[in-house]
Amino acid sequence: MDVIGDYAGTEPFVIDGDALLQVVLDDPLLAIGVEHECSFQILHARHILEQTILAFIQRKANFEIVFWNANRHATIHTGGTSFEMASRTLARTLLINHLKQLENLVIYTFEDLEDSGWLHYETTQKPMFIMTNDGGALANGAQYDARLVVLQREFVFRVLCHGTAVILLKGADYHDTKILSFVHEQRRSRNQGDILSKDFYQAISQIRQSLNCISPGTITRLPRFTNLIAMVIGSYLPRAPPGIPSEILYLFIAHCLILPSLSVQDRARPADALNAELNDIVTNKFLPAMLFTINDVISPLQMAFDLDGRIFSSLIRFIVSKSTSVLAQLIGQAICDGVEEIFSFLGVSGPVLNLPRFAAHYPLPPLLASTLACQNEPSDIKSFRLLAFNNSVINDSLAELSVQTSTTEESEPQSPAHLDFGQIFADTQHWHNQKSLLPSHLGGPKPKAKDERQHRRELRSNQRFMATLQRQAATLTGAAGATLKQIAIAPVGSQTSTNLNKTRVKLQIKETKEKGKATKLSSAEKLRKKIHEQRSTTEQDASQKWWSAQLALLNDLSLDHRIEKMKALCRNRRLDEKVIGLEMRLYCIHLELLKWINEDNPDSSSINDQYTLSILRMIKDICDTGFVSSTASKILTTLLNVMGFGKYAERLLNCNSREDSVVDFPLSFDFVKLVKSKSKGQPPRYLFMAIREDPVIWQLRLFGEYMDRSMDSAVDQRVAFHPDAWQRLVLDSIDEEKSMLIVAPTSAGKTFISFYAMEKVLRGSDNGVIVYIAPTKALVTQIAAEIYARFSKDLNGKSCWAIHTRDYRVNDPQNCQILVTVPEVLAIMLLSPALARVWTPRLKRIILDEIHSIGQQEGGAVWEQIILLAPCPVIGLSATIGSPETFNEWLKTVQNAHGFEHIFIQHPHRYSHLRKSFYVFSGNPRFECLETYKTTSRIRLLHPISLLSFGARSLPEDLALEARDTYTLYQALGSQKASNQSDLASLEPTVFFSSNSHLLRQMDIIRYEASLKSVISRLILHPESQEPSSSLHRIIQHLKDDQISATPEEVLNTSPSRDLFKGNLPFLLADLHVQNELPAILFNFDRSDCEIMAAYIVHFLETSEAHWRESNPEWNRKIRQWEIWCSRSKERERLAARTNRQKKDDESHEDSSQRTWESTFDPDHPSPQFSFAGTHTSYSKSELDQDIEEISRWTNTPTWALLALRRGVAVHHSGMNKRYRSLVESLFRQGFVRIVIATGTLALGINAPAKTTVFCGDSPFLTALMYRQCAGRAGRRGYDLLGNVIFYGLPMDRVQRLILSRLPSISGNFPLTSTLTLRLFNLLDGSKYAPVAVKAVQSILSLPHISFGSETGQEQLRHHLRFSIEYLRQSRLLTENGEPMNLFAVAAHLYYTEPSNFALVAVLRKGALHTICTQSKGLEAKKQDFMLLMCHLFGRRYFSKVFGDEKHIKMLTQKYPSTVVLPPLQDNVREILAKHESEILRIFTAYALAYATTNESGVGRDCQLPLSGQTFSGLALDEASQFHAYLKTTSIRTEVRSAFVANSGHSDDFTSISELVTTARRGLHLNGHAIPSMERILASSHSTPGEGGLEHVLNGYLLDFYTHGQVATLAAANGIRRGDVWYLLQDFTLILATIKAALEQLLLRVSKRSSVRDDSDEEDTDIDLDRVIVDTNEVDQVDIAEPGESDFKRPLGVQDIDWKVYELVRSVSVEFEKKFKAMWA
Repeated sequence: MDVIGDYAGTEPFVIDGDALLQVVLDDPLLAIGVEHECSFQILHARHILEQTILAFIQRKANFEIVFWNANRHATIHTGGTSFEMASRTLARTLLINHLKQLENLVIYTFEDLEDSGWLHYETTQKPMFIMTNDGGALANGAQYDARLVVLQREFVFRVLCHGTAVILLKGADYHDTKILSFVHEQRRSRNQGDILSKDFYQAISQIRQSLNCISPGTITRLPRFTNLIAMVIGSYLPRAPPGIPSEILYLFIAHCLILPSLSVQDRARPADALNAELNDIVTNKFLPAMLFTINDVISPLQMAFDLDGRIFSSLIRFIVSKSTSVLAQLIGQAICDGVEEIFSFLGVSGPVLNLPRFAAHYPLPPLLASTLACQNEPSDIKSFRLLAFNNSVINDSLAELSVQTSTTEESEPQSPAHLDFGQIFADTQHWHNQKSLLPSHLGGPKPKAKDERQHRRELRSNQRFMATLQRQAATLTGAAGATLKQIAIAPVGSQTSTNLNKTRVKLQIKETKEKGKATKLSSAEKLRKKIHEQRSTTEQDASQKWWSAQLALLNDLSLDHRIEKMKALCRNRRLDEKVIGLEMRLYCIHLELLKWINEDNPDSSSINDQYTLSILRMIKDICDTGFVSSTASKILTTLLNVMGFGKYAERLLNCNSREDSVVDFPLSFDFVKLVKSKSKGQPPRYLFMAIREDPVIWQLRLFGEYMDRSMDSAVDQRVAFHPDAWQRLVLDSIDEEKSMLIVAPTSAGKTFISFYAMEKVLRGSDNGVIVYIAPTKALVTQIAAEIYARFSKDLNGKSCWAIHTRDYRVNDPQNCQILVTVPEVLAIMLLSPALARVWTPRLKRIILDEIHSIGQQEGGAVWEQIILLAPCPVIGLSATIGSPETFNEWLKTVQNAHGFEHIFIQHPHRYSHLRKSFYVFSGNPRFECLETYKTTSRIRLLHPISLLSFGARSLPEDLALEARDTYTLYQALGSQKASNQSDLASLEPTVFFSSNSHLLRQMDIIRYEASLKSVISRLILHPESQEPSSSLHRIIQHLKDDQISATPEEVLNTSPSRDLFKGNLPFLLADLHVQNELPAILFNFDRSDCEIMAAYIVHFLETSEAHWRESNPEWNRKIRQWEIWCSRSKERERLAARTNRQKKDDESHEDSSQRTWESTFDPDHPSPQFSFAGTHTSYSKSELDQDIEEISRWTNTPTWALLALRRGVAVHHSGMNKRYRSLVESLFRQGFVRIVIATGTLALGINAPAKTTVFCGDSPFLTALMYRQCAGRAGRRGYDLLGNVIFYGLPMDRVQRLILSRLPSISGNFPLTSTLTLRLFNLLDGSKYAPVAVKAVQSILSLPHISFGSETGQEQLRHHLRFSIEYLRQSRLLTENGEPMNLFAVAAHLYYTEPSNFALVAVLRKGALHTICTQSKGLEAKKQDFMLLMCHLFGRRYFSKVFGDEKHIKMLTQKYPSTVVLPPLQDNVREILAKHESEILRIFTAYALAYATTNESGVGRDCQLPLSGQTFSGLALDEASQFHAYLKTTSIRTEVRSAFVANSGHSDDFTSISELVTTARRGLHLNGHAIPSMERILASSHSTPGEGGLEHVLNGYLLDFYTHGQVATLAAANGIRRGDVWYLLQDFTLILATIKAALEQLLLRVSKRSSVRDDSDEEDTDIDLDRVIVDTNEVDQVDIAEPGESDFKRPLGVQDIDWKVYELVRSVSVEFEKKFKAMWA
């Protein structure tokens, strides 16, 4: 997962300090503790440390670093050599001390996980997870390894059992602005000691004791000196090993004194060779003792100490080589004096030096070859010359770059390339076939004529799809909950000029602003008005007669029956009429009052609350209609006065329009008398009707969800509702053609925005196009259905709308006005040269729904590409963007570069509140049936402020309070006296709302909420806010639910067992059922668990039903009666036959037979008492039977899922069949299915209105973002005034974290990859430099930052672009003028697989496939070789090294037919890729060198550490010594590599791209993922897992599937989740098809160029492999033809070997596709 963006967000987490130091000290480039080498390069270690921490800080991670001393052994390699242990021990201490000196970095140290300090930290700070290491795999030869590994694994195990997740630090991938790593889910266990055996824990104890014994003892007393070096030497002398020459100690002290005068560049040195005996003394005797001593001295002092092994060894070598010279001349008199001063501090005489004897005893060996290499830096990079390049669009941008170009074309004398024909590529065909991209109406060839069978098949497919779409559209509703009504829009015709469109917009705005002015009517308009008034009068008379008749019937009924009858009548359309509707609503109030009067105890508080609430709701509903007659106004005024709301009567009832204010009529019934007489001021007849408290308090307590939700709403003619102020700003911005980013929570009212923009385009012209981007295919289909339900337009052959995804198309995407698609498809269309000339210029607007998807790990870069390439204004919509201002700044920059004005609109408030609850597992509930079920009261409310017990440091901006929450919070503040009395007095509700003369509105509550939360925020900031005695803690306890307070915290924070979790699901659902809180969506992020939950619910209902039916007398009586009825079937048949004969004889005979309940009764159908299916729905049992029969016939949907549908329960996840999912969505909207168990598939905008969302169980995928997306499904606008969010089976601390968490800031990707560069040149060349293409490229190059969150500026972007061009030229994919050539189709069409696409190009060019084809092996062996190659390049999925352990893999392979781990890559292919990688490294090293040398001011000096800013430039000396001069002349000077990394002896000679990227100097912002490196492919191509340096090994699932075709084995052996299998195999099938089509295109063009083929023959090759499948009811399928349906014939002129390569690719592609289709056939 993306650790920061997707998982943690802004939540705090812990980095295990020792794991962090292991990452540093295990860096293969770092020279610390290297065997037989006098190296201790602490400067380099500090640089790595700061760089690693900086990677987290730059990504806005919220972390603290914790050291557990018990974990130190893995860091210091306890049990290793003495030099290694000493080096790593001291390095650990120095690095810890360095960390403690860094600002804004918090460091803690504890003994172990049982340390009381850690337990307190864990309780108060609540880290979300710990980033640590898993111990890794065992290394060969190190006996101590196993002990260190098992200790680390035991640490991880205990962390997980404590309820904290673990994320691996080692092996984390720093990808652009993301950090990707494995997440291990926590599982809190109260009895972790019982999980593993006692023997295990005894072994752990013994291991820990044995390692502690190995650690050297510490110095008990330190000498007290002010000079740190003197303290070290004074401590060293008593423990100095024997046999060490005194010169070594002297020179060591001297080197310590020299270091401050050296710059970091001077300290960049290779390892100097010493005499073998001397080297052994230094590394195995002297340094271990000295390093341990330094560690003991500085550990308690927490001070820094600088030493440098390379400088020390260089000093020894230099002195030995100059042994006859005076020492003071060699190292300087000041240094000699300093050494003597240290010994005088110690009170001992300095060592006697005899340098000539020392030199003679330890003669110098010759310099190492590596040393000479570093000192004689290779010049091939500096002399690197680029191939010439000339392109008119980017020449100006590249003109300022100081790079050398070659005058010759050939720069690489290599073996002849294969498939390298110099053929210029024309991107005019589809990616999977030879079909033209352009339809005939846009200049493409005419399609082939279809025969009758094909035409009928297409027609049936279209009819089925449209029938399904119509049905789906019928279930969709608008924001008000009403069925959508289609708008017929007339064609604009010839009036499509831009000026006319602008005039219309201005007139529309003017009409809106002048809506209050009267207009003069024409004669025809007057006549139409008169006819309308006459018709209205006739309808009113008819309605009045109907109402009078209904009143007469009602008068004969009892009160209860009258109420039930009125409920039914209120569903009549006449309720919408002004007069009759008013009377009907008044009559309902009249009945409610009568019911209240007849209550046994009408004056009780609960009864008073019940009736006053219902009556005030009815009064408000009347006022909301905007029509109240004078008579009704008098009645309602009296009623409001009687109940105690008299002060609101005038404002509330003054709701009529000007013409309605004079309308009055008498009531058709006698309203209940409320006062004793009509005289003014008479007392009420029923005193119990008055509320018992101030009306403000009453409203806060009871009326919150019914308050007016509008936010400065007003009438606007452009829409059918009263938009709020922010919505009117949106409308104005659309009219003014502005670009927008709109951030508003779910239910706030964003839906209309897209459809208003669509309508505007449809009305503006017949040619303009608007594109709607949805993040998922499911949302694409739903939006298309909604467009179909909303709009129709006759475009004379063109379609109003179209769908285009990778899998299917509906209508013509290039011949419509509204295109609904996914990001990948639009990016392809925007980069299509053919479309750039004729389609892209027609774009009027692009709508990017769920735009926060731009920050996703997979696919986010495509969203960025769309924004960068968009030739029109965009509308970005999202409910969940963290820190949207940052993203908006970048978006505004891009839109301004395109010439569009941009505006940011944010609305923070939901329309409906979300009420959170926690399910407490208590008691032993019973279930007989839903009819008699009594609620368990296990669903306990969570006051938002009570959740602060988790330890929040601030209040999230979206932590909203209901009206009643504000009142209870005020009560808590008052009872605990948490604020000063003046604050409390002003917050007293009657005081705060004293100026209100209207019923409270949501706007008033928001204002009150803000005042209350400001008090809480001050309490949170109090230093002792987390203490039990604090005011905040007392308030939290006051607000907690009683049952939750009574439950032990340990129980609340422990997840239930699986049996308890599963067994209580039916009780949860039954509770929701009896509390009228269905429909509900239950979210669980494991597909298997979703299915298990649904299956168990069905099983529970079936079992309970069977038991009930056995014992229920009424059921048994019904069954007997039905059986008797069935036994008389023949008698009924005879009677029916007789009746039919009588009908023939007597035409006037009427059928007297009646349909009985027995005729529709089916004992196999679920009883209503054991079904959650909705009863108030038009969906019938017969329709259900038909739908289930269809699904059973066409899909492999499991039986339990169909049985669940009958009981109103369904599962929804991407692994379920599309037809089934569509039916579930439709039935859920219709109200038949009322329980859906889903993964995140229903979270992204799917229209699935639920009253309740339930989070069932924990998951790493349940992030702050996902929580808000899923919770937003509850309480959708137009359905509910309140949404319920219930947490079931989650630990309480996890619930608190989710609710209190903040949304993570979205992070960007570096989009200008080499593939995008290639596609941009294709766009320019293929479109013949169309204006829209030129503008897109130029705007990208003009941006100050190409990506949000990127530090890459314009200058470096241009350098990167130029060297990407060089790479493409070297790969023979671009000509000198920027024309795509040769294997362009392979590279460009597989853009989403970079760098694997370029690896395949290299392999094809170097003849690896040709080699396979020429081998003497059989065809099957060749296909296996080709598949192995493809599996190493594409569809790569990893195992950890631990999973890839040899014993584990052997066990799996013995049990299953899979190889599990992918076999090694062929040697010749690995060699090709290695050479290609070397060339890539050469090109991009030259890029870095060119940029660094020509932009010194921008790059800056390379002498500062990246985080601390600590400078190592060296102190100025009065007189430099010979040794200083020697260091300056022999040090390694680098331009690209950081001097801190050069401290370990590294020059600008890099071994890999990752080394180049991670060790580049400060100011060079190299992006490794924008460089097409083969490094990861090569690293995982070895035969031994992990041999290539990766922490993970490749999964061989694709090769295994190709071999055995068993899906179940992929899940069991290869560990592929069953729901992921289809998508992974589909992607690989498309990759093979793309390669096959690319080769076909290349071979055809080569053949055409040679003029061997006739034009007539070309018709044979125009195979249509890209058939459009529009039947979305069918199972998802790939757009590829059936094997053998239309074979590609060999073009003339193609060489035999090239054709064999194509045949091999085709054979594997067809065979793999066949097995793939067999999987879901």
